[in-house]
Amino acid sequence: LQWSSPPEAIERFKSQEIWFAPPQFYELCRLCNFSSLRELHKFSSDRALEGCERWMPVMLTASDGYIQLLPGDELYPEDPDYTGEKKIIMSTDKKVEDLMKEGSVFHRIVIKNINNLAVYVNIQAKYKHKNPVMINSECSDYNSRL
Repeated sequence: LQWSSPPEAIERFKSQEIWFAPPQFYELCRLCNFSSLRELHKFSSDRALEGCERWMPVMLTASDGYIQLLPGDELYPEDPDYTGEKKIIMSTDKKVEDLMKEGSVFHRIVIKNINNLAVYVNIQAKYKHKNPVMINSECSDYNSRL
């Protein structure tokens, strides 16, 4: 085991030293908003009573990758399958790049392959939460010192 800051963990993911699933990538990108543990603690204390919301990512299969749609994204279904009983399958023959060019309201994780993830968010986070820093695992541009 080795302690890594969120940016360090993302760098290790990029170099394929470690792997984590898209939800963990998303949360590490969210942690990149904070420059210190003290700042994260203050944020969490300040918003502790604001509430939370249950999310169910919905997978959209494109011709060259996948997009995990999250609540607020323009492609997110009105009635997501929270239990897995409906077996909703969303797919398109379009490429991920085309879907990104056509869209304007994003809350998604783009998955090109197991080690190529990108977070795209341009909606307002609910309950005074922080949106993740938009990071593509192929290139880094963030400033966290956690």
